[in-house]
Parts: sequence; C-alpha cells; structure tokens
Amino acid sequence: MVKLTPKSAVFTLALDDTVQEVLLKGSWNDWKPEVMKRKGRGEFSKTKRLKPGRYEFGYEIDGVWRVDESLPAVASPFGSQNSLLEVQG
Repeated sequence: MVKLTPKSAVFTLALDDTVQEVLLKGSWNDWKPEVMKRKGRGEFSKTKRLKPGRYEFGYEIDGVWRVDESLPAVASPFGSQNSLLEVQG
C-alpha cells in the first residue's frame, strides 16, 4: 500500500512473519534497491520524497518480484509487471 502525503510517499506492506527482507525498487532512482524497514511482526515500511510525476516500482520480497496490488500495474520490458504510482504536483 502507498499513502501519499503533501511531502512524501509512504510504502507499507503487511507480510508473513517468515519474510526476511523486502527491497523497494523504482524508476525514481534507476531501480536501485532500497531496504524497507521492519516495523513489527511482518510489517515493512519505507518513506520517500518524490517529485510530481509517474513512477513504476515494485517490491522484491525474499528475492521474488511483487507488485502493489492496490495500484494499477503495467507490463515491464522483462516480461513481468510493475506498479504504477502517480504523484500530483
């Protein structure tokens, strides 16, 4: 889930307690992985400042690519899908 505020985007996932690592990857930084912080049992979060625009992104959960099911998805050039996030100005 992504919550947009006037100054940031908050990415939050509630996952199984057995998940070890969640990476956030997106077009805002050329797909460089960013570790999401564990907030509690199975909850991971990352807050980012994003300029207005359209961004593709996804989560790598223990090495497996996942989209954010609360947002539209678009095809990636690698045969998978990416989530689409639009940040208003």
